[in-house]
Amino acid sequence: MGEIVAVGIFLTPAGMAKSLGSPFWVLMVWIAMGVMSWCGALCFSELAVRFPEAGGLYPYLREAFGPMLAFLYGWMALLVMDPGLTALLATGAAKYMGYSFSLGPRGIRVSAIIAIAVLALVNIRGVRLGGWFVRWLTILKIGVLAFIVGWAFVLQKGQWSNFVPFVSQRPGSTPLTGALAGGIVAAFFSFAGWWDITKVSGEVRDPAGTMPRAFTLGIAIVTLVYIVTSAAFIFLVPIERVTDGQTFAAQAGEALFGHTGGRLFSFAVIVAVAGSLAAVIMCAPRVYFAMARDGLFFSAAAKIHPRYGTPVLSIAIQAILASLLVMLGSFEQILSYFFFVVLIFIALIVCGLFRLRRRGGAAPAYLTPGYPLTPAVFLFLVLLMLVLLAAGQPKQSLWGVIVVALGIPIYYFWFRSRTIIRANEAASVD
Repeated sequence: MGEIVAVGIFLTPAGMAKSLGSPFWVLMVWIAMGVMSWCGALCFSELAVRFPEAGGLYPYLREAFGPMLAFLYGWMALLVMDPGLTALLATGAAKYMGYSFSLGPRGIRVSAIIAIAVLALVNIRGVRLGGWFVRWLTILKIGVLAFIVGWAFVLQKGQWSNFVPFVSQRPGSTPLTGALAGGIVAAFFSFAGWWDITKVSGEVRDPAGTMPRAFTLGIAIVTLVYIVTSAAFIFLVPIERVTDGQTFAAQAGEALFGHTGGRLFSFAVIVAVAGSLAAVIMCAPRVYFAMARDGLFFSAAAKIHPRYGTPVLSIAIQAILASLLVMLGSFEQILSYFFFVVLIFIALIVCGLFRLRRRGGAAPAYLTPGYPLTPAVFLFLVLLMLVLLAAGQPKQSLWGVIVVALGIPIYYFWFRSRTIIRANEAASVD
């Protein structure tokens, strides 16, 4: 819950309400994405029980499909997912900065790049301060959401008439098919990260009982939080008055306390999103640093700063690539660039469950309920999102695929021989 309830709820619900133009369809999108995430989480629970080790997605791809796809996942993380997410968070924070200080598009981009550069430098200096920063800003982030919901409904600061008509779209809304496409992608982005809990499955006592329970309860509560928060936003701000899809908290604060409230809430969200941005910049480079240290990535990525002891080159690469994405794309375009290929890898992992089941062997202590329907439902919805993303942002989605595909020849030319050598060494030890 702490990871999932992050920037998505600050950056996406107003855009969903504006394009869908209907409280009913906003509710349906949240419920559908909650069900989809739950189906995927049940599949990941079985994989976590089968392979209770650190690394999450990496070992699942390795065991189901071999080292090349596992390498491509790390390659994707370096060049697509991590810089894409970093750019997305920085752009979202800069949107609120633009709301508070009336910045234009260029000012917003410059602010985003400055935020990336500053936080990268902080993380190069060390992680102690960054860890403290992230921990306390998570508390602030949840507190802002709770305050908006409580103050709005308890003190009746909004209008129930904002929910009428409940089903019909408002005039000027995006046609329903296109609106659902954008809403589904944005909502799933808000749920993204639920799979990261599998990274600690090797350290969990009784993973067969703990992992499914954590997934089920966590996703159910997150879904409820998102529905209630979106309802509070619509209660405070009529859908017709939505201006920018990434500044809903500022508009809610303005509805509660006037223009000063909007500025205060903007500042709170900037700080909270900056906390998530700091966490990504701090944690993500360690993945390809570890791969380089193990011989499955370019050795330069494993270099440690002689004074600060941090993977300086890995952090710098991520910051530079993220800054390029900020300059080249909008919020929606950046989301499409990295989210399309991330979805492909998530789908491949669930497909791997079918492959592992066909191999036979001893059954794990936990099996996915409703198999094969549960993974089939998840894969169907992922396929639907991939089609919607490809249709809505074909150029950005294609670029993400091309960048990942470039990793295939690189793997065969540089890293496949190392993988074979390591496998032979392991076999000789056995």
